[in-house]
Amino acid sequence: MSAAERAEPGLVCAFAVTRTPPGPSALASVPGHEEGGPLRVLDAGGLYVVVQDVPETLFGEQALAERLNRPADLERCARAHHRAVEAAAGTGGPRAGAAAGAAVVPLPMATLYRGDRSALRAVDERRPVLEALLDRLRDRTEWAVKVHAAEGSVDAAPGPPAGPEGSGSGGRAYLSRASARRRDRQEAHGKARTEAEAIDAELRRHAVAATRHRPQSERLTGRRTPQLLNAAYLVENADRDAFTRALAALTAEGGRPSVRADASGPWIPYSFARWDEEPVPETGRREVPA
Repeated sequence: MSAAERAEPGLVCAFAVTRTPPGPSALASVPGHEEGGPLRVLDAGGLYVVVQDVPETLFGEQALAERLNRPADLERCARAHHRAVEAAAGTGGPRAGAAAGAAVVPLPMATLYRGDRSALRAVDERRPVLEALLDRLRDRTEWAVKVHAAEGSVDAAPGPPAGPEGSGSGGRAYLSRASARRRDRQEAHGKARTEAEAIDAELRRHAVAATRHRPQSERLTGRRTPQLLNAAYLVENADRDAFTRALAALTAEGGRPSVRADASGPWIPYSFARWDEEPVPETGRREVPA
């Protein structure tokens, strides 16, 4: 893309709101959307918005919808958005220093305004919500946990062997075996789901809030067994060690044979920072029964 195209006037893309603006040198080292200008900060009177000028020809409603329908473009936009949110938080990456970064409210991807005044007006209109979110997220990070049924425990078992379908003892034996197979699969699925629920209940004891996302399909996960839990936990930085110890015990190989649990973190708390939704309630973690 030419310099003239990069400088084309257009829209303002907003990434995150914070009370602690990142310095110019930190922003200068972080590329936002490759089609836009450098990242910069808008002062909204005690709140600061990290933004970038982007061309309307590529970020207008129709053009953007077409681009986000292309997987490669969608991934590039998502990565650019995440880089800018990290810059707003003052972190060097999703793991390095995430807990030490400033509290930020990440905005939805492709939050666009027609100029700085529109962006500042939107922040001012939501100021009470943003202030409350920043208070809530200070010194807290997000951890993601995904639980799948273990291979061979639920749906990996073969179906009933082929046999006669007519009447008589052969047919009755076939139907009996089929019924037993279905019963075994249902019992295995029930046991795996119970173990997934137990993992969730234990982790909530060490978190201030938790939320569940829609389980991902097997096409997205690349696994042959169903995803039983797709959850996020908001954890006090001071309680991180207790949370990670509980996580290690729950995800240890062989600890819960019917499921496999995978965890990642700490992350910037995207799941708990939506300014356009009701906040996820805090769990009262020390009152949750074992």
